[in-house]
Amino acid sequence: MKKVLILGANGQIARLVSEMLLKEENVQVTHYLRNSRRLEISDSSREQIVEGNVLDVNMLTKAMKDQDVVYSNIGSPDITNKTKSIVEAMEAAGVNRGIFISALGIYDEVPGKFGEWNKKMCGSSLPDFRRAANIIESSSLGYTILRGAWFTNKNEVDYELTQKNELFKGTEISRKSLASLVVKLTLSPELEVRRSIGVSKPNTEGDKPAFY
Repeated sequence: MKKVLILGANGQIARLVSEMLLKEENVQVTHYLRNSRRLEISDSSREQIVEGNVLDVNMLTKAMKDQDVVYSNIGSPDITNKTKSIVEAMEAAGVNRGIFISALGIYDEVPGKFGEWNKKMCGSSLPDFRRAANIIESSSLGYTILRGAWFTNKNEVDYELTQKNELFKGTEISRKSLASLVVKLTLSPELEVRRSIGVSKPNTEGDKPAFY
């Protein structure tokens, strides 16, 4: 039985990840979030909810006991300190495999006018996400960092990947696509280990996402 801990479990992508994982056999999901009333479980034999703050290292370490994979759906603000706490708890609990949501543009990898637009829209948060990525990359963890393009709610799974030292492609990605990739990495933990990957929908290049 593969045990998966989802941090920030009330997030839209996290909910999709949970739904997809529970369609698989031999998977148990632990939802970790600040307000447990925001979630209801559908299968008490395979799900549980833990109410807690990711900045509480002791509680987080306890929640990580016996987990196989940690998926961090945590975002800003204060992503640096949150990530520091998560990495510390994972190392203390002996959990190696971690999948982390980050932001595109943290390596200045987004080219052209879209890169300029992205910096204008979220530039103030990018240094914090970059510091968080540095913490992950400096750890001993078997991590995968996911830098998704701008999110849509399209009912599709269609994505392409770029590596850390490659220019980012595309401007958008569906939440369902990103969730599907998280599930793939969870079920095949040997994939994309110690890599930071960009995720976007093919053929969506432009000066900004089409929905803006």
